[in-house]
Amino acid sequence: MSDFDSVVRRLVAVIESRRGGDPSVSWSAKLLANPSLAAKKMAEEAIEVALAAVQDDRAGLVAESADLIYHWLALLAAAGVGLDEIAAALETREGRSGVAEKAARPA
Repeated sequence: MSDFDSVVRRLVAVIESRRGGDPSVSWSAKLLANPSLAAKKMAEEAIEVALAAVQDDRAGLVAESADLIYHWLALLAAAGVGLDEIAAALETREGRSGVAEKAARPA
């Protein structure tokens, strides 16, 4: 998992380096300037991941997952949400079953 962490941290840095950049030459700058577009693109990629999975398309699942993660990170950056916030939310759920965690959520 350390390779994944390292790649994600580098990608976060690249996305952040594009903040305030020219959206006509940087897709990341365009997404950062338009959180609605970032959300739309992330949703599209999530659908493509699901389709690749149900089609048993391993290569597609890998490629679309990479696209999804990139767009998710861009959306988080556009919204001003850091990975440490996500980690903290995950840690609060650690050690609980998914069924119990979902039942504990407010209705």
